[in-house]
Order: sequence, then C-alpha cells, then structure tokens
Amino acid sequence: MEKYTKIGSLQVATELYNFINSDVIPGTDVTSDQFWNGFGEIVKDLSPKNKRLLSIREELQQKINEWHQANPKYSFEEYKTFLTKLNYIEKQTDEFTITTTNVDDEIAVQAGPQLVVPVNNGRYAINAANARWGSLYDALYGTDAISDENGADKAGNYNPVRGQKVIAYAKRFLDSAVPLKERSYSDIKRFSIEQGMLKVHFPDNNESVLLNGDQFVGYQGNENNPDSILLKNNDIHLEIQIDPTNPIGQTDPAGIKDVYVESAITTIMDFEDSVAAVDAEDKVLVYRNFLGLIKGDIVASFTKGKKTISRTLNPDREYISPDGKEFSLRGRSLMFARNVGHLMTTNAVLDQSNSEIPEGILDTVITGLIAKHDILKNGNYQNSSKGSIYIVKPKMHGSEEVAFANELFNRTEDLLALKRNTMKIGVMDEERRTTLNLQNCIREVKERVVFINTGFLDRTGDEIHTSMEAGPVIRKNEMKNATWLQSYEKSNVQQGLKTGFSGVGQIGKGMWAMPDLMADMLAQKGSQLQAGANTAWVPSPTAATLHALHYHEANVPNIQSELAKTTSNYQDDILQVPIEDKNWSKEEIQEELDNNAQGILGYVVRWVEHGVGCSKVPDIRNIELMEDRATLRISSQHMANWLHHGICTEEQVLETMKRMAKVVDEQNASDPEYRAMAANYKDSVAFQAACDLVFKGLEQPSGYTEPILHKRRQEAKAKLYANK
Repeated sequence: MEKYTKIGSLQVATELYNFINSDVIPGTDVTSDQFWNGFGEIVKDLSPKNKRLLSIREELQQKINEWHQANPKYSFEEYKTFLTKLNYIEKQTDEFTITTTNVDDEIAVQAGPQLVVPVNNGRYAINAANARWGSLYDALYGTDAISDENGADKAGNYNPVRGQKVIAYAKRFLDSAVPLKERSYSDIKRFSIEQGMLKVHFPDNNESVLLNGDQFVGYQGNENNPDSILLKNNDIHLEIQIDPTNPIGQTDPAGIKDVYVESAITTIMDFEDSVAAVDAEDKVLVYRNFLGLIKGDIVASFTKGKKTISRTLNPDREYISPDGKEFSLRGRSLMFARNVGHLMTTNAVLDQSNSEIPEGILDTVITGLIAKHDILKNGNYQNSSKGSIYIVKPKMHGSEEVAFANELFNRTEDLLALKRNTMKIGVMDEERRTTLNLQNCIREVKERVVFINTGFLDRTGDEIHTSMEAGPVIRKNEMKNATWLQSYEKSNVQQGLKTGFSGVGQIGKGMWAMPDLMADMLAQKGSQLQAGANTAWVPSPTAATLHALHYHEANVPNIQSELAKTTSNYQDDILQVPIEDKNWSKEEIQEELDNNAQGILGYVVRWVEHGVGCSKVPDIRNIELMEDRATLRISSQHMANWLHHGICTEEQVLETMKRMAKVVDEQNASDPEYRAMAANYKDSVAFQAACDLVFKGLEQPSGYTEPILHKRRQEAKAKLYANK
C-alpha cells in the first residue's frame, strides 16, 4: 500500500514526494509550493480532457465494430465514406511547413542510428548514452557480421585469423567512406599532418591524400605521428586510432589498433514500452535514473567475476583541428525521453477526488522539471546545446490527442518558467487514426515537433483491434508485405518531407528485433535510409555501430530531396484491411498459435514476475528477439482475433498456452530466480496474465496490454512482498 503526503489538491506517494522535493526541485528556480500547486492545477484542468479523449476512442471503436457487424460484405467506397462521416478520417488541413527552432544538430543535421533503452535499468541507460561512439573492430569481431569460415571462429581467446578478417573489412569500409587518391588503407605505413592536410605514407615511399580533403577534420597527438585521425562523411564522424604498441596495432603496418565510429547519434530513454513501472516505487527509479543522466552523475555498479565495475557517462572527445585549434565532440548520445501515452493512470498521485491521475501528465511534468537542470546547465554535461528538451509522445490517436499533448506541454512550460516551445515533441505514428491524419497531427505541434516515425508492431496491433469485427486477419508473418503496411511506411516519410522535416527533424523507422543476427541487419536495414529515414532504431550499442555504416553509404538528405519531388496519396491503400477468407490447415493454425503463445508467455513471465519491460526472449526456434509491449500487443490481438472468428477454439488456445508455458519454463530453467508457470497454472500470476491478454483481448482499450500487465504486476509484487 502506498503512503501519501497531501499537498494542495493532490495526494502524492510519499516516496515520490520526498524524491521530487529533495533531489529534483533544488536548482530549478522553482519552489516546492509553486511546483506542487501548479501541478495540481494542471491535473485539475487537464485530467477531464484526457478522460474525454479516451472516451472518444471507445465510441469510435464501438461504432466501427457495429458497422462491420451490420455490413459483413461491403464495398471499399462504403467503408471509406463511413469513416469520413465518423470523422475517423479527418478533413485535411491546408498545407504548411513546420517552424521548429533551436533543434540540435544530432536531430536536424546528422543522420544516424537511434537507440531505445529502458531508463529504469541504469547500466543499460549509461551504455546507450555512451554508444555515441563504438569500436568497429569489436562490433565486427563479436558478431556474425564476420563469418566463422576458414578458421575464423570467435569462440575462446583472440583468434588472429578472425582478427585479420575484421581489419580487412574495416579497411574496405574506409576505402569506401573516406577514400584515398588511387591507394588503399590496407597498404598504409603511417599518417602525418602537413600544413593542415592529411598525408598518407606507403612502404614504397609514395604518398597519397584523401580524395576529398575536407573529410579530414581533426587529430590527436602530434602532426608527425598522430594518435588518431578524425574524419567526417555524410555529417558523421569516424576515428582511426593508432598505437603501434597495442596488441592489435602491432599487427598493422600503420599501427592502426581500431576504427571508432560515431554510432548512436540519439537515444530514446524510455519510460514506456520497454519499462515495467506500475507504482510510485517504480516511477521514482525511472525518474531518478533520468535525473542522473541529465545531470551527468549517474553511476551503475555491477559485479563481473570477482570484480565490481562501475559505469559512468563518457566525457567529450578532444581533438586538434587541421588549422591547429583545439575542439571537442560530444562523447554521449543526445537524449530524448519517451513518456507514456494518454491511456494509463497511476496511483503515484491521487487527485482531489482520490482518483489516480493520468500517468502521461505526471511523466511530462516530471521529465520537464528534471530536464530544466539541463537548460540551466546544472550538470556535468549538457544534453542540448540549443536549450531544448526532447520528449517523445507515443500512442496518440488523431490530431485532437496531439493537440492535447501540445496543451500539456504549454502548461508544463508555464509551470516551469520555460520559454514557449522549449519542450520539443516527437509524435509516434503507430496508431491507425494518426496514420490517416498525420498531416493534421503534425500541424497541431508544428512549432515544436522534431520527430515522427513508423512502428510496425504497435501499428499492426492497432490495425487488428480496429478491424476486429471485419474478419480473421492474415498470418502475422504476412503483415510486412500487406498493402496497408507498405503504404503506411511510404506515407509517413512523404508527410514528413511535405511538412518540412528535412533539415529540421527526424523521420524514423522501426527496430531491428534480432540482436544476434547482425549480418542480416547489415544486408537489410540500409533499405530504411533509401526509403527516406534519417534515423532508425537498433537494439544495442553494437548494432548502432554496425548500422552507422549504412549512413556512410547513403546520403540521406539527397535521398529525401529526391523523394520530396514525388507525391502520392496512399490513403486508400492504408485503408485496406488485412483480413483473409482462407481455409488454413490445422497445421498452419496450430503453428500460428504456438508461435504467438510462446512469444506472449516468454515476455509476460519476465514482465509480471520480474518487472523486466524489455529483454531478449528466445522464440519458438530459440532465436532471441527483442520483445516489448508493442510485440506483445500484436501477438495477443492476433490470437484474440482468430479466437473471435472461430479459427480456433478456447480449448485449443488454453491447451496451446499450457504447452507453450512448459517450453518457456525450459528456456528459463537455468535462471535461479525464475518461477515456473507449468508447476501451477492457476497460481502463476504470469500465466494468468498471458491468458487474460488473449481471452480478454477484445475488451482491452485499443488492444493495449498495459491494463492487464499493470494489474498483474501489482499482484505479483504484493505476493512477493507478502512472502518476505
């Protein structure tokens, strides 16, 4: 049970109240009374609006359900006309261009990878922030980007055969990204800087220079024997590190020990899908870590073997320019905070009627308060050199909900005495009503928007739930080739370019979900840049370093410039409902159920029992996939849809869940903290949660998983504390 402190019209969980008063407010130029009284006014004024917007979602969904039930056979034009009259498809506004100012170069200029990391895990958050730079040698050596063929196995101690394959790969990359005139990096003997120019020397006493001399932007050490060479291509950097005494450098004619690549240009510190935060205790952990990241004093300690290792944020990197002046580059990724959406409430704060307040309001106000320390330069480092606060807002449905977020940002800026539009917003295009009305959504925040993206999994979950009554949906692995999805991806980029995002904000693409399959990622993920994205999500710092290579291959501004010349209307294709009147075989149906059930259980058991909101979960083939609530939403809604339309039976689904629970138990058997589900299905909170997500899937708001997960996680925590 939470203990509360009454302050004005609010009751604030005492743990949260004390943290805000003692750790966050000091140094913000806002007094405790000003903050809590102003926060109370925001809650009083905006909570009813939040509630009304959620009721509109439910009303629209109910009308769509009833329409499909009354019109089992319909023409496309009838369907589109119905959605237009319903104002589900909004009347499109006149054309406009976003006017956002004071945007950091990492967002406006530099195209590059983006990490998403659960902010409640301090160690992971630090690693993500530090992933601004990464070792290309390590990323290649430790992954399947380099094959094990011909004696290049990576198991065990350092394998020089594999090492040479890594070095050869890296030098081919240098030849492509920062080429020399008529020579190759594989032949270099040494580097020097002469009259501000990079000179490259070879064993045959010949010299060469960069094909494009402007790519040389700095160095470390001295001109005759530099310790590193800093190069720039497509507005991102790479650093050739030189040390002939290093074990790797000793094997290289030029003493090159590594190539460091500017990798995760930006990172989303996630409060949402990858986090399990269900009460004040959890929220304080999330906010405390974010405060440490903003002020630059966060420390995460862990034990490795017999040693205790502490992680802190990296300092900036110091260089000398070609004309001899000292300068620095950021050593850390630029941070966004992804708040929760409009749906959930939290018992961390109660309002004047003793009701939980919207969690999204709490997140925005507290993250804004924390980030003000960055605006006032109170920390060891500065996140935004332009004096901006970056907040990503997910799971908004249509322009009215985006307008509400804008109002919340306005009120928060007023409370914290911040200039208007200091708080920048990222609008996630992951709900069907937002996709269809994206231009209108962007207009509502045109003075503060810096980010839009596509998210296949949440968007698919909403697609299934919205059209639940239309019929049985196609198999999950067929969704990526569905007409609606291909058009959604194209439309998002087009709307972003049309409204002026190029050179101002980020147009993002979704996650590579297989962190161990880096060779496949290198082969496939570059297509997202060709589609017009200037950032895309990756699951790890290693993946960020490898994905960064794509941004050296492709000049994204040029791609966006060409794409902006073409205009198409994708609305009709986006409205193609992914249903299929097909007689799947019993084997196909069971295969789909097994795959969905195993994925649901593998993720839910960690969420509910251990509070892990994002993790690598082995799938039914034991391939580890990054799972979060977005992946859970699609799997649970897919099973609920097939059950609803009689593709399978309740008995079949329950049998599948029980059988897959045993599989998941076996996959986690080596974890001493793991509590098996199959030992007692009725007593397993995780198993019951997984079943709820399917059997109660139709009644979940927009098909979201949070209401069930939060309730069951609170139940699991209560049982855990009761047994202590």
